[in-house]
Parts: sequence; structure tokens; C-alpha cells
Amino acid sequence: MKTRLIRAALLFTAGSLCLQPSAIARIADRVYAVVGHDAILKSDIDARELMARMQNPELSQVKGLSRTILDGLIDQKIILAKAKIDSLKIDENAVEAATNDRFQQLSSRFSSRNEMQARFGKSSASIREEIHQEMRNQELIDTLRRKKSAGVTISYDEMMAFYKENKDRLSEIPDGVAVSQILKYPSVTAESRAHSLTMIQQIKSELKAGADFAELARKYSQDPGSSRAGGDLGYVQKGQLIKSFEDAANELKEGQISDIVETRYGFHLIQMLNKDVTSIHVRHILIGFDRSKVDYAGVIRQLNAVRTDVLGGKATFADMAKKYSDDQMSAKLGGAISTSGSSSLIFSPTTLRPQLQAIIKTLKKNGDISEPQKIDPPQGDSFYAIFMLNERVPAHRLNPEKDYTLLAEMALEDKNRRRFNEWVQMLRKEVFVRVSDV
Repeated sequence: MKTRLIRAALLFTAGSLCLQPSAIARIADRVYAVVGHDAILKSDIDARELMARMQNPELSQVKGLSRTILDGLIDQKIILAKAKIDSLKIDENAVEAATNDRFQQLSSRFSSRNEMQARFGKSSASIREEIHQEMRNQELIDTLRRKKSAGVTISYDEMMAFYKENKDRLSEIPDGVAVSQILKYPSVTAESRAHSLTMIQQIKSELKAGADFAELARKYSQDPGSSRAGGDLGYVQKGQLIKSFEDAANELKEGQISDIVETRYGFHLIQMLNKDVTSIHVRHILIGFDRSKVDYAGVIRQLNAVRTDVLGGKATFADMAKKYSDDQMSAKLGGAISTSGSSSLIFSPTTLRPQLQAIIKTLKKNGDISEPQKIDPPQGDSFYAIFMLNERVPAHRLNPEKDYTLLAEMALEDKNRRRFNEWVQMLRKEVFVRVSDV
């Protein structure tokens, strides 16, 4: 547990580690390390240590935390230097969403915005910008990590060796569930749709008159994750975008601009920058819908009708999910929910937000379906959903045969982690690093 907490505290996520409280800023600084041409100051380490202990009180018992943080920060700077040399493309939308989430978490710890600004000795805009930069750095590191692990496989012998080495730690598997969902966003009013259409048509006219796409995106686009980057979405794997958006993008040649495309988010104009067999690189301009007035009653009626048909044997949940669900990823799997980075459809309910845990807890038997529930996610618009319990797996001791998929994923993750750490140690030999006593 303690090791996991230390590791969690040292992932350099924004909001918890990048901010320097004013009290610390007044302490006389000294250089703890130099990485290439970058210096790591005492105040950098002190700030990260303070915020790590604030988030994880158990770390107060950990000795040598400062040195652990310093070593991690050195590795981070080395990895970022490599990521920038390789000119890695990252998902700016993911960075923006993570920034908003972390900024809200940090803000919630204070009674007011003024109290937060006074605590850190800087404006909320500066705090958010530091969070954004740190989250962008983390996304660069994660992207590089995924690139290094691409194509890595695990053999049966390697998996069993991992199991034998970690048998005691892996012995207990918590409760698990397999759940499917049908998710629906309520439709917007005709007035809202007409207003957004008028705006996107005006932008289209400016483009036809010779205006620059990126400049118009910065000026008009209502997508916070890409507007500042001129609408650039970066390289996106095919199949990860909303179907109507991706279908329109795939029809474009490099440099070509689409006609107006409608998704549940609003109206888009898309410009193709580059594409290959597996990914596309586009920029877009979004004019969103005003969702202050939406048809909640209509979506509840639709989901109730679907639920009745499935329970009555007139249709399968999987077919209804593929036909009606607005969640593209789970719809492809017949509504089945999968956890990020895992091929298993069984996951611990504790990984879900409390609202979803409570809903799934009411489903007792395989095939039970919840009534339509309004879901308010931390980010994005509210929606309604129904959930079906496919399987409930009680806690048990890990069995290499029955839990083969889970064990293989654990072993592969461990192999990738070790390979990545070995690669970072090789990079350390290529970059000038000087460390002072901590």
C-alpha cells in the first residue's frame, strides 16, 4: 500500500505537484540538480513534497520522500527532452479535459477563489496555466510510453514467472462485474439548432472568401480543447471519433475542407491535414448547441421503450445498444463497458463514480436492467442511461487458468514498466545530470 501511494504521489500530475505555495517561495533557494540546461530548485522539490503529503497523509510517515521526488523529476525532464526531440503529437483535447478536472479538484479544497490565490501567491489564471503545462508534459510522457510499448507481447512462460514472483501480492481478486449500457443525450431545441447552424454558415462564408482556417478556429470554435491550437486535434486513431465526424473527415483529401457536419456536440467544419492507414490528422471548428433547454422527457420515453422490449424478449440489449447508444466505444461491443487499457469486460465496481456504483448495486441477477437514470459526469453534458448486469464475480483468490486474461495484462504491464525504466536509465547516460545532496 505504501509503495503504491508513493508511486501515485510521484506521477507529476498537475495541480498536486506543479504549484509552488507562496510560503515556500520565500525560502532561500538552492540548486538540487541540473538536467541538461535545466535546473531543479529546492523550492520545486519542497512544493511537490508538500502537495504530495496534502493529498496522501500516509506519506507523512515516509522517509526520503524528497530524494524520491527529485529522482522522479530528473527522469521526467529527461523523458520530456526525448519526447520533444521526437516531435510527438498528443491529444490536446485530453490535456484540456484533464486540466479542467484537476483545476476543479484543486479549487474545491478552498472556500473561495481568492483563498486559493492567496495560498499559492498567484492568480487563478496562472495556476490553471501551470496545471495545463504539467498535464501536457504528462500526456507527452504517456504518449511516449505507449509508443515504446507498442508491439510488446507476453509469453505464457513470462506470465507464469510473473505470477510465481508476485503470487502473494496477487492472491486476492476483488469483486467484479460485467455491465452493459445504453447512453442517450437528449435532443436540443429547434431554436438552438437553427442558431448554431446560422453561425457555422457565416464561418463557412468567411472560409470561402479566403480566411485562414486556423485563425477562424481560434476566433470562433467552441471546442476548448483545440481552439487555442487553431482547431488542431492532433493524430487520432481511426475509430475513436464520432462516426459522422470521422466519415466526413475520411472523405477529404489533404488540405480540403468539409461541408458542414452535424454531431451531438454541434456543427463542425473539418480540414484534413494528413492521414494514413490507421490514423487521421485534422483540425475543426465547432459551434455547439445550447443545451440549457433539451428534451429530457423524450429520451426517458425512448429508453423506457428499449428496456421494455429487451425485458419482453422482443430485442437483445446488444442490438439495441448498437442501434441507439450515443456512446460509440461501448456500442461497438453491444453496450459492454470496458475499462481503459484492458481487454477484460469484468472490472471492479469501485473504479466507477459513486452514482454508477449505486445504480449497479441495485442489479441483483444477470439480465437485470436499471430504469433510465440521469447521469451528471464531471466533464461534459448530462445524459440518461440504462444499465444491464451481465455477470457478477465474487472476490476470490487469483487463479491463473480462470483469470488468465487479467494475469496476462498484469504481466504485460509489468514487462512494459521494466523495459521503460531500463530505457530511461540508458537516456540518463546521454544527458548531463548533476545532483546535489538532498
